[in-house]
Amino acid sequence: MEKNIIKPKTLPGFMELLPDEQILFNEMKQKIQNSYEKFGFLPLDTPIIESADILLAKAGGETEKQIYRFMKGESDLALRFDLTVPLAKYVTQYYQNLSFPFKRYQIGKVYRGEKAQRGRFREFYQCDIDIIGDGELSIINDAELPSVIYSTFKELGFDKFTICINNRKLLNGLFESCNLKEKSADILRTIDKIDKIGKEAVIKELKDEQIEDEKIDLIMSFISINTTVEETINELEKLNINNETFLLGLDELKELVKYIKIFGVPETNFKIDLTIARGLDYYTGTVYETFLDEYRFLGSVCSGGRYDNLAEYYTDKKLPGVGISIGLSRLFFQLTYNNIIKANKKSTAEVLVISMVEDFSKPAEIATILRNNGINTQIYAEQVKVKKQFKYANSLQIPYVIVLGEDEIKNGRVSLKNMITGEQEALTIEEVVKKIRNI
Repeated sequence: MEKNIIKPKTLPGFMELLPDEQILFNEMKQKIQNSYEKFGFLPLDTPIIESADILLAKAGGETEKQIYRFMKGESDLALRFDLTVPLAKYVTQYYQNLSFPFKRYQIGKVYRGEKAQRGRFREFYQCDIDIIGDGELSIINDAELPSVIYSTFKELGFDKFTICINNRKLLNGLFESCNLKEKSADILRTIDKIDKIGKEAVIKELKDEQIEDEKIDLIMSFISINTTVEETINELEKLNINNETFLLGLDELKELVKYIKIFGVPETNFKIDLTIARGLDYYTGTVYETFLDEYRFLGSVCSGGRYDNLAEYYTDKKLPGVGISIGLSRLFFQLTYNNIIKANKKSTAEVLVISMVEDFSKPAEIATILRNNGINTQIYAEQVKVKKQFKYANSLQIPYVIVLGEDEIKNGRVSLKNMITGEQEALTIEEVVKKIRNI
């Protein structure tokens, strides 16, 4: 009977990487984690599968359509579609065990059944941080997050990037002062398209909304302010908008700018961008979008903001928060696809141990000593010609090879070859450790 061979294939929208790409991906993920921990954020790992009623408490519209939902026995289950809803459940469930403000980071996969296309995935990594308050949360927390973003992208090797900040209260107050509160969501959606469709098209859409010319002029004057941080604040004051919400947003923005500078973010790396109108139904104060200056076509690489009540669907307690998220899978794909970063490390090993003798006792002992000294070491255990073993080391770009033969074992030394320079030396294992560690 002929064996039925199934052709291996990966589902569309799911990322699989070759080992050199995975090493680079893991390095990026580790740098982000290290940066988050530097600011005192605590690790959190929530289940990928949750009860559907938990995940769908707030979901609706497109979000609900994209959720992977299934029955297992009588249990109605779903895959998490972000890391914020599980955080809300977690904080509510373990409220008595947590210290507030609660600072957590989570790096994990989320799932959305949207149309798969280049750079957009159905399974992807999110790297989130949030600071949750119990009843209240100081604006200083909002100011610290740009410092985290700055530190993280510097760690990732970028110097030229801009953290754009805004405050939703400014926009809401502007609309209230124009008696346009009922149309605010539509106006915000239109404003959000200004980079794509241009100023004139935005004005036309606002006119189509039956908004008076003087109100359109005020809205356009507002979103057209594009200067230094201090001058932007001055221009906002000159608008003379006497609205309580607007003035509160302006005070928060001033406080935000003051502390962002104290937290060490240079003004070359942040600005006030009054066109940012993200999170229409979610963010209530500060909002952030981050762009790589030389690669603006990638879109925002880190975004987030302030929200009034994280867990309103699970508790009566008021839990305000502020957070940001990096979509790591999308960012990694865009950076590699556009040759902005390249995978150039094919192995995690620093040393390959090659044996010229059949008894692997000594090679295994040497490998163990190196590993115990913090040196990543691989041992080649197959009985093949030495030439093939060196070729293997070259193919994985392992920088050092140790060769052990009868003479080396008898003399208590090893032959260490630098695969980059070709230099070869007879050394003791202690000398090998010092050389590789540059001690």
